[in-house]
Amino acid sequence: MTIAVSTPNWDLDASMPPLMLANLSHLGLIKVVGEQGRSFIHGQVTADISSLEANQWRWGAHCDPKGKMLASFRTFAMKDALLMLMPKDTIAVDLPQLQKYAVFSKATLSNASEEWCLLGVAGEQANQFVTQHFGEVAQELTLIEHGAILKDADRFILVLQPQAARALAAEHTVFDACAWQALEIAAGYPNLAPSHANQYVPQMCNLQAINGISFNKGCYMGQETVARMKYRGGNKRALYILHGTTSLTINLETSLEIAMEDGYRKGGQVIEFVQRGNQVLLTAVLANDTENDAKLRFADDEQSSLSIKALPYSLEEA
Repeated sequence: MTIAVSTPNWDLDASMPPLMLANLSHLGLIKVVGEQGRSFIHGQVTADISSLEANQWRWGAHCDPKGKMLASFRTFAMKDALLMLMPKDTIAVDLPQLQKYAVFSKATLSNASEEWCLLGVAGEQANQFVTQHFGEVAQELTLIEHGAILKDADRFILVLQPQAARALAAEHTVFDACAWQALEIAAGYPNLAPSHANQYVPQMCNLQAINGISFNKGCYMGQETVARMKYRGGNKRALYILHGTTSLTINLETSLEIAMEDGYRKGGQVIEFVQRGNQVLLTAVLANDTENDAKLRFADDEQSSLSIKALPYSLEEA
């Protein structure tokens, strides 16, 4: 479903408007149903699906047999369906891999992206807005007449039937998806694009720091590698937040360099980014011993400058 998006003027250094309603057109949903749907997904992903309550959502990752992520996602239940929220483009890579193993279970998986419309709500008036339209939302997950609401600290993701979403959007200014991506990046979240599939163990994108890995559940795809990273060490990378300026129009393949005593060397890979003019904000996988005062740049723009922003969570093991 198409929602008209105006692109209000905002830049990455400005404060957020009091209310931001964003069209999350870049995100989609995998739907899992069937008698063994939840138990099947439980045996495939890093998250503990068996303990997921009706009023909860949580992060997770789906890995290949070597423990490298195919997708990262938020997961939650709506009535008899388990839903996995991730970038739309990533569904094309991840869904066939899940379906390949689902044939051995009483589980049916499908791309439900066209069944629902996703809107993000943020800003100091976000809670007031959601309460006004849907009633009080105090839990992580609240089911409503026309869908569901995921509460993420002071932000909300609305999963709405298209007609309800269209009616809501018609009454308000709607920002484009980039405005929401900027908030995801600032939260240090790992939204994995299909081009990054099979490259990173979950800890390299900080899944353990956002409760996206259960180390107490039974076996799942890639578990041996994920557990070894925790109990035997060996992980040398982590997700960082970077911000700065460049004259380039960047993409996910734009190379990063980090300043060393003898000049610059290859520094890591962009995971998600937003760009407004010469301003950029991005998440990137770097060496996990990178100091917070490190200076980085884009390899093809020697005048560019990138600094590390502090993560809003700790990477220290409990």
